[in-house]
Amino acid sequence: MSDARRLVDKLWSYCNVLRDDGVSTIEYTEQLTFLLFLKMAHERETRPLKPERIVPAECSWQRLLDADGDELETTYRHILEQLARQPGTLGVVFRKAQNRVQDPAKLKRLIVDLIDKENWSAAGVDIKGDAYEELLSKGAEDIKSGAGQYFTPRALIEAVVDCVDPSAKDKVVDPAAGTGGFLLVAHEHAARDAESLTPDQRNHLRDGFVHGVELVDGTARLAAMNLLLHGIGRPDGDSLIEVKDSLLADPGDRWSVVLSNPPFGRKSSITMVGADGREAREDREIERPDFVVTTANKQLNFVQHIATILDINGRAAVVVPDNVLFEGGVGETLRRRLLNDFDVHTLLRLPTGIFYAQGVKANVLFFDKKPASERPWTERLWVYDLRTNQHFTLKQNPLRRAHLDEFVECYLSGLSRSERVESERFRSFAYDELIARDKVNLDITWLRDESLEDLDNLPAPEVIAREIVEDLTAALAEFEAVASALETTAGTTLGHESD
Repeated sequence: MSDARRLVDKLWSYCNVLRDDGVSTIEYTEQLTFLLFLKMAHERETRPLKPERIVPAECSWQRLLDADGDELETTYRHILEQLARQPGTLGVVFRKAQNRVQDPAKLKRLIVDLIDKENWSAAGVDIKGDAYEELLSKGAEDIKSGAGQYFTPRALIEAVVDCVDPSAKDKVVDPAAGTGGFLLVAHEHAARDAESLTPDQRNHLRDGFVHGVELVDGTARLAAMNLLLHGIGRPDGDSLIEVKDSLLADPGDRWSVVLSNPPFGRKSSITMVGADGREAREDREIERPDFVVTTANKQLNFVQHIATILDINGRAAVVVPDNVLFEGGVGETLRRRLLNDFDVHTLLRLPTGIFYAQGVKANVLFFDKKPASERPWTERLWVYDLRTNQHFTLKQNPLRRAHLDEFVECYLSGLSRSERVESERFRSFAYDELIARDKVNLDITWLRDESLEDLDNLPAPEVIAREIVEDLTAALAEFEAVASALETTAGTTLGHESD
């Protein structure tokens, strides 16, 4: 059995033990994160060459090994509280940390039998990282925890990264980092020719190549640990994951590559407190001087934010739901501006059934930032349709990297995009065609849906049922957005009338 498999099985067996106590997979992974960090800090402090202290002495791993019973629980709680107040990576990993393992005997087993027996800082960082990542993917399957919303299928991430082709010269950011999937794969891709890199490039790859922003504390800590276990960043340095709302302001920094799957759903993540002290998590229009349009639509705002933080000649690949391609009003305004100011060159129409969030019809939009010009930068948009006549499910028929081989080949074909060749699933549309479409609608299809015509070739009943559910869920989300917008408008009107 491989080391990675052995480790995954061991980690998973403990998860099953704790599940009986009501600890979800994602909560278990979070507890592992705290304990793994303390053990790795201990390993650094006690190594023979260049030992270094990362956590205060009173928060040491040894204190957990020495304590038992109620004393262990108390010690662990105090350690978590103290580390939550620390700066840098420490603060991100332990921010708002709580002990979810209520049984001290099980906590002791976790510490002594599982984590203490492994050397987590040893050469095989990939083994540790892969084991941890598998736990994260299992956590995403745990629908009840809602963790799936932070998870992009690995096969899709790998294909997108192969297309964008980041190198050690780049700076890569994900403004909605989730558990760090895009950042990890981009790093793996750029590190492939590590032998040919200079020492400075190697340091940049470890400490400055990736940067992530994540709004949710728990998810940010998982991302920070995911990177560390893959040898990216340093436990005693600044965190490569920042905890904040990306949409609030222009961060000032610029990156050469942006890779992201921003959260689906309309609601703003911002909680506002009214004069009466009541909290309201309602749609909030984001007004920023660098934004083309003012809207409460989170996806349109993320596209605008990515357009801002991309460096000149930088390249972006962003997962967007269908409504970003066809929505009128501010959506149309934004699409016109994108086609004019950026080279919006490729669109991948994704199949349904590949995301944990149901009812999602999504695409990957690839665009490059260009300097100011009199003429529109987009000459042709190449659309690859991987949706029509394709049926995937999360369990029985999951999306695999091989399913995206033809798209990646089409994307990379030739030395320049002018050498691309059209095929059944790959078509190009000139700028003038796009601008002439009603509302500059980029939701373009041309393939016949065979299942609508050939009754003998219908998908399996469970696939049809799932697609119906996804269509209805997507429609409900749209209706909900319209209803919320109408309520907001009505509330504003009433407010003005009563003034």
